[in-house]
Amino acid sequence: MTFARPGAVTLGGVLGEAVTANRRGRLSTFITGPDSPAIAIFDPATAAANEGGDWYGEHAGKWLFAAARAAARAGDAALLATVRRVADHLLSLQDADGYLGNYPPPRRFMVKQPPKPFTWNGEPAWRTWDAWTHAYLILGLIEASRATGDDRYLSAACAIGDLFAGVLGGGIVRITDLGNHFGLSATVLIDPACELFFATGDTRYRDLALLVLDQAEADPHSAFLTAALDGADPSTIATGKAYQLLWNLVGLAKLHRATGEPHLLKAALAQWQRVRGEHLTLGGGPWGGVAHRSREVFNAAGAFSPYGYVETCSTMAWIQLNRELLAALGDARFAQEIERAAYNDLLGAQAADGEDWCYYSFPNGKRVHTTYWRCCKSSGAIAIEELPELAYGITADGAVAINLLVSSTAKLDVPGFGAVTIMQTSDYPFDGVIRIAIEAGQKALPLAIRIPDWAEGATLDGLSAPLAAGAYARVEARQQLTLRLPMVPRLHAATLRNVQESLAPDGAPVAQEVMCHDYVAVTRGPLVYASDLVDGFKVEETVRLPADAVAVAADDALSLVPMDRAPIPLQPYYRAGGRHDGAWRLTWFRLAPKDRR
Repeated sequence: MTFARPGAVTLGGVLGEAVTANRRGRLSTFITGPDSPAIAIFDPATAAANEGGDWYGEHAGKWLFAAARAAARAGDAALLATVRRVADHLLSLQDADGYLGNYPPPRRFMVKQPPKPFTWNGEPAWRTWDAWTHAYLILGLIEASRATGDDRYLSAACAIGDLFAGVLGGGIVRITDLGNHFGLSATVLIDPACELFFATGDTRYRDLALLVLDQAEADPHSAFLTAALDGADPSTIATGKAYQLLWNLVGLAKLHRATGEPHLLKAALAQWQRVRGEHLTLGGGPWGGVAHRSREVFNAAGAFSPYGYVETCSTMAWIQLNRELLAALGDARFAQEIERAAYNDLLGAQAADGEDWCYYSFPNGKRVHTTYWRCCKSSGAIAIEELPELAYGITADGAVAINLLVSSTAKLDVPGFGAVTIMQTSDYPFDGVIRIAIEAGQKALPLAIRIPDWAEGATLDGLSAPLAAGAYARVEARQQLTLRLPMVPRLHAATLRNVQESLAPDGAPVAQEVMCHDYVAVTRGPLVYASDLVDGFKVEETVRLPADAVAVAADDALSLVPMDRAPIPLQPYYRAGGRHDGAWRLTWFRLAPKDRR
């Protein structure tokens, strides 16, 4: 599947509001020119004192990527002018050898550092985020070149790639020496190396991506391709860092596109299946923070706690992985995961002003907006900007794919039809009636309309056979169709359980359950629902539930109706409690012990 070109899709509804807020908020205020702090750190005098390193240089490339795309999509001349000023300034700082980072010469990635033992999280004593920063700079400069038509930005990105190729190919350093989490923070270079290949057609950059992968595979700590093909759980690969591992899987999927090698796609898909099956919140984000697991590291397979949490950076990388797999395989389940994450954990991390973001989001917990320098504010901005192009695509056999269900207008170039306009009109995700209008001339246009996996019993004009939930419905249409999706509230059960295991003196296994709490949560359509502080002050509530435990209000609100107390009002998770710092959200309600299901 190929996706809509930049600027071809205008989103409405809550996703459209998020896209507009993102452009007017974060992308227009975080960086306003070369003197903005996130760009000023690249100035030589500042970089010369940057012995500590850290990830802060990533913001330049992340902002360039998202801002260039947003400016081109919306025709925002002011934002595009800022993109040009910032990109021109960065080019003025680029060294003749291609270096464009914010490290002093002795700490740059081209210089082999003294050997030091790794710390507990796979990090060398010298912080080495130089490769990471350059990976994002490559992506940002490529996007700036596309948005402006200025080939100088692409040439600057190529110069970075050429520098890495020379350093890694010449044996000066290995890629796993250049990043924490046993090198996974540097092997992400596979993704931008592939993008250089796609942008230029120069096989040197495809070879660079393959070289990075080969060097990762040579280190058993970071051999994520081998681990994926062997069926390893993502929590056991390197340090299990969700963001880094998912970005590396995006790189594998792109490298499959660049080489045609099937084992690369097989590995990415195998990890997708593990993440999808055992490592997502109800809202679709990859999570950590349960028991001994770090907040940004995948939980142990199948682990649950209502107080685990999602890093917004990981949600972005998960959306991007699903994008690549959707492009490669055209399977509706990948679009389903993009939609689920977007409507819940992504929107749930963004403030209504588009400027503030949560670093971490909790199913049960307080909404905490993060600070200027935190990574997740820039990652969230990228993830939001991914959505318009992903909403529609063209399948390999020439059908228009409707991937995201959202009020929207798409102007597409369809082989055999020329210019085609598709419009969705609805109150989705709050209502399941979606009207689809087509302007495609006199011929019937082939459509592939995604039917969500929760929409059993969905109907579509022109099709009498039952629609398969979780798949694309194929139909040919000339004017207008109506898709009707049952929006039935659903209860979801989960258990927080601790089992103490040991061996008896005779060697027999002994297991004792020492703690077990059952929880329920509510979804309706694609949305997860949550309460704010129960009765205005409670951060938890234990309930006994009748068979008809959920009531649907006249608007998009719901109520949980326990047996022994007043109903508990529920709102969509992304806005429960208000989209402001300090708001409380309660997604999972504890069941009374005798009400265990």
